[in-house]
Parts: sequence; structure tokens; C-alpha cells
Amino acid sequence: MRCNGSGKRQGVVRVLVVDDHPLFRFALRQLLDQHGRFRVVAEAASGHEAVQRAELHHPDVALVDVRLPGINGLYVARLLKRQLPKLAVVLLSADQAEHWLLGALRVGAAAFLAKDSEPREILAVVEAVAAGEDRLPHQILEKPDLARRVLGELQRYVSGETTSESPETALSVRELQVLDCVTQGMSNKEIAEALFITEQTVKNHMTSILRKLGAQDRVDAILAAVRHGWVAITPSRSSVALSA
Repeated sequence: MRCNGSGKRQGVVRVLVVDDHPLFRFALRQLLDQHGRFRVVAEAASGHEAVQRAELHHPDVALVDVRLPGINGLYVARLLKRQLPKLAVVLLSADQAEHWLLGALRVGAAAFLAKDSEPREILAVVEAVAAGEDRLPHQILEKPDLARRVLGELQRYVSGETTSESPETALSVRELQVLDCVTQGMSNKEIAEALFITEQTVKNHMTSILRKLGAQDRVDAILAAVRHGWVAITPSRSSVALSA
């Protein structure tokens, strides 16, 4: 590999694809692998899988769907950035609603893409963020109303009216993996198998999660996650999770 003028290494870009739809993951893999410069080193269908794959493969870029089962893509992005600070995260969504763009900025994503973007646009964005470019500020500036909201939040933060502290930061990455599994209605045995840990370790993590969230039980923990915006539960999904 060689370096360009900015000091970024030129060579194969390792990519992690995180989406719960196998067909979309396949399409992205085909697009990226055919490019030559990119190589999809791992795929994941949920937050806890994404954390595992990232830890194992150390990708340069992660493409993450915002609508994942369990912990949503915004907080999966934050988890991945906690794991690998230099990782460039590109968030994907079926729509470009302003709240997704604002959330992407808050979690440190490098770019945001509509899932129906042209292949050449997807490739160009992955190429740019792999080279160290931050595309998200430009995307936000293209939306004047959203740019004003960001400026207002920044002003409130500087003046001390808001704080960046969140209960999420008190949970370890492993605890957030366990919480992700819990919100998907998985039993302790299923969580242990998914995360390659013992059931007793799962129970220990659950005790810590409940204490940190001030929750009484699993249902309480799920509701706390929903209130904090880490999880968006659909009616069909909530009936599974809350009955666990």
C-alpha cells in the first residue's frame, strides 16, 4: 500500500455491511466487491452481530441501516465508533427524514445515504469516507432548516443548557449487546449462544444493566431503551420482546 498526500493509505478498503435484509446485504456486497478497491469482510443483521464482526475483522468502513431489529442503527453506529474510533460509518435509510440526519451527526457518522441511491453515488461516498472525508456536514448544510437546528443545538451546548451525557455511555459495549438481544425477545440461553458467553455471564450483565438503567426487570429495561431512543419497537416486535 502507498499513502496519498493526506497521509491516508491507498489499497483495499475493508467494509462491514450491517442490515437485517439478506437480499440488500447481498446486493451491496456484489456492488462493492466488483469495484476492486473495496472488499466486504463481514456482514451482520443486528447490533450485537455488528459489534462481534467489527471486533473480529477491524473494517475501515461500516455501512449501517438505521432501522435494525433491537438497538437501532444510530446507536449501533455509536457502539462501533466506541470500539473503533477511526472507523468511518455510513448510515443507510429508506428515507432521508431530518431526524435521521440529525441523529447521524450526533453519533459521529461520516455520511448518510438513501438506500435507493445510485450505485455510483454509493461507491463515491464509500471512497470518500475511506479517504477520511466527512460528508455529513455538507449533507446537512444542503438542508437550511436542519442546519439552523444544528446551530441552535450547538449554541445551547456551548451555553451549558444541554449536556452530552447519557445513560447509554454508562453501559459497556457488552452490556449494550446483551440489551440488544433482550429487545429482540431472546432468552438467556439464546443470548449466551449468540454472544459466546455463559448463561451466568448473561445474568450478571442483566443485573448490571437493570441497576444502571434503574429498571426492575427486562420489560422495564426495554421500555427504558425505547425512552432513550436506542430502540424503536414496532407492534409486531414489541409483542415478542415484552413477552420474553
